[in-house]
Amino acid sequence: MNDKEKEAILSAAQKFFREKLAENHLKNTEKLITEDEFNINPFTWRYLAKFAFGDTSPESLAKVLIYPRALGTSIATSFGTMLQYFSVDVLKGYASTTQGIDIEFDDAIDGHHKYCQLKAGPNTINKDDVKTIEDHFKGVKSLARTNGMRISTDDCVVGVLYGERKKLSVHYKKIDEDYRVLVGQEFWEHLTGDKDFYYELIDAFASVADKINSSYAMQQTIRALAYDIKYREMRKTEDN
Repeated sequence: MNDKEKEAILSAAQKFFREKLAENHLKNTEKLITEDEFNINPFTWRYLAKFAFGDTSPESLAKVLIYPRALGTSIATSFGTMLQYFSVDVLKGYASTTQGIDIEFDDAIDGHHKYCQLKAGPNTINKDDVKTIEDHFKGVKSLARTNGMRISTDDCVVGVLYGERKKLSVHYKKIDEDYRVLVGQEFWEHLTGDKDFYYELIDAFASVADKINSSYAMQQTIRALAYDIKYREMRKTEDN
């Protein structure tokens, strides 16, 4: 893969992340301007504010509510559910017409043509997925034999977009006994031939936050929620 092709992937990935994930993430964060958006546990709320920020000011109370919602696992979960779009939008040049296969590419390391199923992260499949993946690979090999082609087991791979091999779930490890699982940096190096491409891709995603001015939006949302908290506390005092 040449530099122009790698730059095209980075640009498409950045566009995908912004349009499919970051913009919705920002909109959902900007909605968090009132207590009504949260299920508040009154026994722990003020404790957590003191634990994290040293006081129970409206701003600290607001941060305790907003940070878990805005910075929690939801964005990672959304990335996993958008995997199909990632394949179409970012890796469309490698799209496969073979049933059960997401992309095909000539491996930049060993030069062999690979039939690849894409998965998001090192814990994003379950027990039932193992058989499904293996059945798809068996189907590819059977079709190849019918067409007079020979496909090695090593040429059927699972590409995990992020993570590390040591953190693969037991389900991936089961697949890896028969078919190779390429994880994170390893996958992207086999696809592009560039051992640093994975980290360039991470930086491309991170830069989206600057483009949507998310830090400013976060601070404005905290201020608005803090005002709502302060107003409600004042009303409670007046009512008493």
